[in-house]
Amino acid sequence: MLLSALISGIGLGSMYGLLALGFYITYAVSGTVNFAQGSSMMLGAVLCFCFTQTLGLPMWLSIVFALALCAAYGLLVELLAVRPFASRGSNAWLMSTVALGIVLDNLVMHTFGKEPRSLPSDLAMTPIEIGGIGLGVYPLQLLIPVLGLALAALLHTISRRTRWGIAMLAVVQNRQAAQLMGIPIKRTIAAAFALSALLAGVAGILIAPLFNVNADMGTLFGLKAFAVAILGGITSAWGVMLAGLLFGIVEALVTSSLGSGYTQIITFALVIVVLAVRPNGLFGQNEVKKV
Repeated sequence: MLLSALISGIGLGSMYGLLALGFYITYAVSGTVNFAQGSSMMLGAVLCFCFTQTLGLPMWLSIVFALALCAAYGLLVELLAVRPFASRGSNAWLMSTVALGIVLDNLVMHTFGKEPRSLPSDLAMTPIEIGGIGLGVYPLQLLIPVLGLALAALLHTISRRTRWGIAMLAVVQNRQAAQLMGIPIKRTIAAAFALSALLAGVAGILIAPLFNVNADMGTLFGLKAFAVAILGGITSAWGVMLAGLLFGIVEALVTSSLGSGYTQIITFALVIVVLAVRPNGLFGQNEVKKV
């Protein structure tokens, strides 16, 4: 059903967009990214499952604890895998973030187990019906894009209209000048990584009831999210979110019409074509430097 595929694609695309927003935040502030963003997503889903199903905590409290720990993990990524290398002008953070993500994935695999688990949610139990006709989608799939777009709007507003947001943008434009103006550079960058991991945790918690929770669930999501970030223009919050929606819709339509075997081939081929035509992404702009 076309409507079902579109709604599923919008929901899935919103997940890619949320993860891509994490890439946008850290790149906008520090010029670096966490290439293990998918691991942060997995961590949010696994922690939420453990808190609700193992410890028996209420869902709302489990979400709060899970997101707090995701933010703490983001701080750890910046402190251990990014700061030591970026401060010396080295690009080794590219590999160190990947390595830290692999460490996390394997730690979760050994403690949580390899077998997928199901995280129940009232919003993913009964498909929506209109006039007695099932649409084949769950309420959660409608909530996801609403929340994703709301977060994109919030980030855009913060970065353009608040002192904290402007300070974050100032850090990447001119660190020396920002420091002279009293902006705490290290804390600002660390906060960006914490917020990035928190957004990934939100994505993981939202997607968990629709997919199985396991230690490998974030790998492909993270790869697609980075493609979305580049596709949308990594310097634009709205760009990466809209690119995520577009990517998800195309993916769902290809899967429903041609089968899952063609999904990755066609979607990533389209990414290559778009970037060949627009190297800065669909909504990105050439960086202007004053000399």
